[in-house]
Amino acid sequence: MSIEEKLKELGITLPDYSKTGYPGTNYGSMKAYHRVGNVLFLSGHIPWKDGGPVFTGILGRDVTIEQGYEAARLTGIHCLAGIKQAIGNLDNIVCIVRSLNFVVCTPEFTEVNKVSSGATDLFVEVLGREKGLGGRATIGVTSLSSGVCFENWLTVEVKGEYIPDEPGS
Repeated sequence: MSIEEKLKELGITLPDYSKTGYPGTNYGSMKAYHRVGNVLFLSGHIPWKDGGPVFTGILGRDVTIEQGYEAARLTGIHCLAGIKQAIGNLDNIVCIVRSLNFVVCTPEFTEVNKVSSGATDLFVEVLGREKGLGGRATIGVTSLSSGVCFENWLTVEVKGEYIPDEPGS
């Protein structure tokens, strides 16, 4: 089964960055991704829906672990859209290499790992354990752009010919 078929089976529709553009450029000068050989580095992705950020607030104060998990899951969907923008065909994903996650939380909140599992679980669900489960670190922070509670940086091994003048590279 292709990754696109798996997404359809799961009822997941990816945003089309070829039409909407990568939302991160709303926050300053950056490109959506950078590819070095077969390694793809995605810029930060956040929970974004209907043209704006969602899941704002602080874990341990006004956002629950369940809401944080959903924020991470939605962010993971945006990461898959970013990968598709970069390489075209999601079946060219070899594996998730590493995921660096940021969770806005109170100093006392120590369950940041449960929040970032929303993205990790999504990647495993869509790509399978072999491709979808990579290394991961999660860091509690005091704030992120637009007040969202979660952000993800992703490194992905991909196959296929590298074309250095790809948009966003």
